[in-house]
Amino acid sequence: MQFLKALFWFLILGLIAAFAVTNWHPVEIQLWSNLVADVNLPFLLFVVFLVGFLPMLLLYHTVRWRSRQRIAMLERTVEEMRNLHATAPAPAMPIQPDPPETPSAPPLVTP
Repeated sequence: MQFLKALFWFLILGLIAAFAVTNWHPVEIQLWSNLVADVNLPFLLFVVFLVGFLPMLLLYHTVRWRSRQRIAMLERTVEEMRNLHATAPAPAMPIQPDPPETPSAPPLVTP
């Protein structure tokens, strides 16, 4: 399975490299007040990818960190409750009398 995973990533990297080599020409980008930037197309696509990827990566790590903090807090609470329950005396249970037995047949009534 590891071989297939590595093969997949090498295939993706090969396609990216082939795209970069065949499209390595400058692209004009019109910026503000007649400012023009000449940028190679693969570099521009890489920058656009990072602009979309990095905020989501930061959001993912933030949610992951918050979840781990919350899980740790809940685990501490559970441990405190267990320790509290282990040290507290057991409540005395009142003894319940046995319920009266119900007869299986009604009693005979004589007239």
